[in-house]
Amino acid sequence: MSDIHPEPLTAAAFAPFGDVLDATADFRLINDGMCQRHHDRARLDFAAETDATNRPGISIFKATPRALPYRFDLIERHPEGSQAFIPMSEQPFLVIVAASPQDKPRAFLTNGAQAINLHRGTWHGVCTPLSAPGLFAVVDRIGTSANLEEYRYPQPWVVLAL
Repeated sequence: MSDIHPEPLTAAAFAPFGDVLDATADFRLINDGMCQRHHDRARLDFAAETDATNRPGISIFKATPRALPYRFDLIERHPEGSQAFIPMSEQPFLVIVAASPQDKPRAFLTNGAQAINLHRGTWHGVCTPLSAPGLFAVVDRIGTSANLEEYRYPQPWVVLAL
């Protein structure tokens, strides 16, 4: 077993894997000045359509909360499209990513007000809320062609508690 220390989720540290979605950059006021629009925060990227049923979609995930230390041996990727996880509650969640199955995974801890968009083909862990209710809006590719590859590590990794 190998240990991983979680890192705070920052746009710079997470850039090789995807986008951090938060309300911290430039904005413009909309809705009669009552709403800040933090515009175009993620690069959605879907492969060319192979048939009429492939399209972007929004799903709701309800995941079982986990606790740190967190033990895992499974990562996955989606070669046909990016995947955004937008928490539906202000609870921190864990984001595990790796450049490849042969590289050491990295673990990021959101601050409770951040969402993430994983670039197309990025190896990542499963949806890992740390508190209930574990609800996420997920924007990804909906379609009939294969869009999931999984890899199991021969030995598990452990994300340590802070």
